[in-house]
Amino acid sequence: MKTRFILINTSHAGNVGATARAMKTMGFDDLVLVAPRWANVLNREETIQRSSGALDVLKNARIVATLDEALDGMSHLCATAMTPRDFGPPTRAPRAHFAELLGQSDVLLKNELSAPAAPAPMPDSVAFLFGSERFGMQNEDVYRCHVALSIPTDPKFGSLNLGAAVQLIAYDWREALGGFGVQAATQEPRLADAAAVSGMLKHWEEALIDIGFLDPASPKKLMPRLNQLFNRAQLSPEEIHILRGVAKAMMRQAPDKTLPAQDKAPAPADASANP
Repeated sequence: MKTRFILINTSHAGNVGATARAMKTMGFDDLVLVAPRWANVLNREETIQRSSGALDVLKNARIVATLDEALDGMSHLCATAMTPRDFGPPTRAPRAHFAELLGQSDVLLKNELSAPAAPAPMPDSVAFLFGSERFGMQNEDVYRCHVALSIPTDPKFGSLNLGAAVQLIAYDWREALGGFGVQAATQEPRLADAAAVSGMLKHWEEALIDIGFLDPASPKKLMPRLNQLFNRAQLSPEEIHILRGVAKAMMRQAPDKTLPAQDKAPAPADASANP
């Protein structure tokens, strides 16, 4: 579905850059500016810096003199207006409206709304209109729209920066259209095989005997319990290597096996030493 973001009478160059960045992160690239304060706003240094690399969106953006030009080819118009009006299109939360617009009855029900009995035909294009930073959208521009989107915010403080508002609308719209998959920040963990775990457990058994924690004559269920513990941990080969290093260090600190029994340090008296 064709999507366009329209900024009307934008006065801060940085907000144009922030808008381009917000759009690009959500996969949108159609930006139109209606009579911005700066005729060269797309090339200003602040705009470029705030875009954080979304230069293709700025390059493709258009500047027009009137809203009529910006709306050319758009079929469904969404105003973004926080100020209550006594007349105009219905005010809706973005997610609820997008679900209804795309006929997503499961999302509507989740939001405790009912799907229309006879859903309207799905539009082939959607435009999101944002007014100036100081005054928002003019009434006559809001009246032209099919809906006034209101981002749910704290009733005591609903002030949103223009770039932030664009980001929220762009995110909700992208999610309604299907969204993007989460990109893993790290590689999927690689699990150690059974042989590696078994070898590490054998190493630990020797170390525990050396330090006097495990009595080989009465091992009880210590090693099977450790086996179950490490299975639940789903160890990686790197973690197996660490645990073997711990066992090796324990064995180095163990009492000298060559000493007579009477000269060795006594085993721990704690009953937990022989589970």
